[in-house]
Amino acid sequence: MSKTHPAARWHYLAALLPAGLFALLAVGLRRTADHHTFLWAVDWIPSLGVGLALRLDGLSMLFGLVITGVGAIVTLYSGAYLGGHPHGGRYQVLLQGFMLAMVGLVLADDLILLFVFWELTTFTSFLLIGFEHEKAAARESARQALLVTGAGGLAMLAGFVLIGMVGGTHAMGPLLASGDLLRESPYYPAILILVLVGAFTKSAQVPFHFWLPNAMTAPTPISAFLHSATMVKAGIYLLTRLHPVLSGTSAWTLSLTLFGAATALTGSILALGQKDMKRVLAYTTLMGLGILTLFLGGTQTATLMAALTFSLVHALYKSALFLVVGILDHETGSRRLDAVRG
Repeated sequence: MSKTHPAARWHYLAALLPAGLFALLAVGLRRTADHHTFLWAVDWIPSLGVGLALRLDGLSMLFGLVITGVGAIVTLYSGAYLGGHPHGGRYQVLLQGFMLAMVGLVLADDLILLFVFWELTTFTSFLLIGFEHEKAAARESARQALLVTGAGGLAMLAGFVLIGMVGGTHAMGPLLASGDLLRESPYYPAILILVLVGAFTKSAQVPFHFWLPNAMTAPTPISAFLHSATMVKAGIYLLTRLHPVLSGTSAWTLSLTLFGAATALTGSILALGQKDMKRVLAYTTLMGLGILTLFLGGTQTATLMAALTFSLVHALYKSALFLVVGILDHETGSRRLDAVRG
């Protein structure tokens, strides 16, 4: 990497935010490991029964630590990678805004609040993918990601509205205990389809997979953070969070098994013919996301533990690989396998 630019200090200072949140979450790690749940709530829109409610349990702890931990590392890395960039300040505002939206998403204890944070991640990711907006490819990729994931988010919202109608609440706690009520409802097929559309578009499952490789036009730190460790895992988080509510039916198992297997197979095959190292990592990320979806189609404890373990492992190794590719690209001026080998 090149020598530290004076402007890089702002990147290093910005890293205090994700690092501080990581430390704050880690304080409660032992208690969540003992199945304790931290809850905090205030009225937000009482007339609609929507609360500003946060839940910190084992699942949100896992994703929260990944988001803030990888976020701190990527922010520090950005100091050297983009330290002299004229729009470094804008970059950090967007990056930290996205990180906060992801933290809010995994902590949300209300489905409507989860949707608000979900759309905030969509909007900030649009701006991050199109960060180098002077390039036509960056603008096109950002628009494509916004349209696909934004449309999926609206479908998911419709599913959340139906869940609220059937379950009588949008609060996560009561809903997680009313799985039988939802599964026996005549609205269950519609709920399942709408929620899966939201999850599948965000996690780039077939046939919505095309936006993820195209998003590799973004600077490499953004790819490492959004497209390996966090944003694409939002769909996986949603499927995991709603697993007690929506799983246990043949429709759930068949849908996640088929789409997960198709995505894993598609990603692994398409990765073989790529010369751009970031696109190789993008397609192998599709493979990993497909495997995670495949795992979540099951109801056995072992398959769910495998999904959570692989989600953590994948975030760590894939974000690290993206950062390595960024170093190679930064120093050699190319990330093509046929140009840098040897």
